[in-house]
Amino acid sequence: MTSRLLAVSFDSVSPLRLARFWGDLLGWKLTDDSHDGATLVPGDGIGFGFGFLPVQGQKSGQNERHFHLTSASAEDQRHTVAKALGLGARHVDLGQLPEEGHIVLADPEGNEFCVIEPGNKYLAGCGFMAEITCAGSREAGFFWAEALKWPLVWDQGLQTAIQSPQGGTKISWDEEGMPPASQNRLRFVLAPTGDGDQQAEADRLVALGATHLRYRQADASVMVMADPDGREFYLLAAR
Repeated sequence: MTSRLLAVSFDSVSPLRLARFWGDLLGWKLTDDSHDGATLVPGDGIGFGFGFLPVQGQKSGQNERHFHLTSASAEDQRHTVAKALGLGARHVDLGQLPEEGHIVLADPEGNEFCVIEPGNKYLAGCGFMAEITCAGSREAGFFWAEALKWPLVWDQGLQTAIQSPQGGTKISWDEEGMPPASQNRLRFVLAPTGDGDQQAEADRLVALGATHLRYRQADASVMVMADPDGREFYLLAAR
């Protein structure tokens, strides 16, 4: 048995507005918009989606995870930045240097993402939504490789990265020893593949180094777990 990455879940004060921002920017489809949140899926139906869950508190501090969007040319990069700003994004300063080619932005609720300059070989072939980069240890990278059965495609220094066997978005970890933030607004959402049993999959993940924390208060069928670094993720029942 293994887990499938279904989505990245955003805590949001305005789920539908945030879903529309990301849907318009990425060209993804809005498939659900209820009082319980909103869901986006890629336009080609391949890979994971985004989910948006309602919360009361505003974002504070920098997220432990952010996204890298790629560019085919300098003009394409300028177009993506202009489009994001027109949809409600803003420029943010995370200590990037003037000579660095990427542009750092934040969505309407402050979730950070970078529009990468053209010619980045590391992200070549990964698509527009090229990478989710995470604070975390090499141990976390190895855990997620086993949890998802995604091969390790990078392991140098403190940075590890995994990628689906089908290609697409990479997920990387590169800040060993950084403690989990007090406010965690982005979480991975997993479900057992096929007709797999949720509890059996939870037991497998615990054996790999995860911790079962609790059930989600708003939905008792959702297990809240943590990876070896203590960063939360959701495990749903098979679907």
